[in-house]
Amino acid sequence: MNLKLIAIGEAARKMNVSIDTLRRWDKTGRFVAIRKSGKRFYREDDVEDFIRRIDIATSDIYKIAQEWVLSVKPTELEEIFYCPNSLVFQSQVMKFEKNLAQVVGIENTFPLISAIVGEIGNNSFDHNLGSWVDVPGIFFGYDLEKREVVLADRGQGILKTLKRVRPKLDSDEEALRVAFSEIVSGRAPEARGNGLKFVKSVVVNNEIKLLFKTGSAKLNLKKGDRGLDIKKEKDHIQGCIILINF
Repeated sequence: MNLKLIAIGEAARKMNVSIDTLRRWDKTGRFVAIRKSGKRFYREDDVEDFIRRIDIATSDIYKIAQEWVLSVKPTELEEIFYCPNSLVFQSQVMKFEKNLAQVVGIENTFPLISAIVGEIGNNSFDHNLGSWVDVPGIFFGYDLEKREVVLADRGQGILKTLKRVRPKLDSDEEALRVAFSEIVSGRAPEARGNGLKFVKSVVVNNEIKLLFKTGSAKLNLKKGDRGLDIKKEKDHIQGCIILINF
C-alpha cells in the first residue's frame, strides 16, 4: 500500500476539482483529508482510487472486457483494469473489499463477494501459469454504483485446462458443468479444482448473480438455483469473462 501523502493542491489538480470542493467534501465526510499542522493532506492511493471510480462510472466495464477477450489481436488494457500478475491482483482485491465495505445493504455479504472475486481471479492465474496464450494476467474492474464486478482473461479457457485431467471432455459446455459441479483431482491438504464450486455455493445462497463465459459456453447462476443453466453461445471467446452483480 502506498502511504505517501500529497497536499490538497496536488490532490485537487489530479482529481480535476477545486481546492474549495475538496475542503467541502472533507467537512461533509465525502472525501476526508488527513490533518497535519492544520493543513489538509491526502493519501495518494485514496486519490487514485477516487479517480479510478470516476473513470469507471462513465464506462461500460463489461463491454470493454468483452471486446478485449473477443479481439483477435488484443488491444492494450488501461492500467486501471489490468492485473499482470497475482500480486497486483491481490492488492486490487484488498482495495476493492475496502470500498465494497462502504456499500449500504451488503454488510453481511461483502466479504463473500470479495472472496468469490478473489477465487475467480486466482483461478485464472493458477490454471494459466506459464501457459498464457498471448496476454498474461487478467482484466479486473468494478462499478459500485451499478453493483457489478467484471473479470476476464485471455488464457486457455476451461475446456483446455480440464482436458489435462479429463481428456474425454469434448465441449465447452460440458467442461463448464464439470468446473462448477465436480472436484477434478486432489492436492493435499485441499481439493484442487474446488474453487468454482465454492463460488457456486456463495452465489446460490446469497443475493448475487453470476454470468460466466468460456469458449462458446455460458453459465447463468443466481440465488436459489439448484441446477446449472449452461447454454451454447454463437461467439467464441478466448479464455473467460465473468460478470458478478450484487
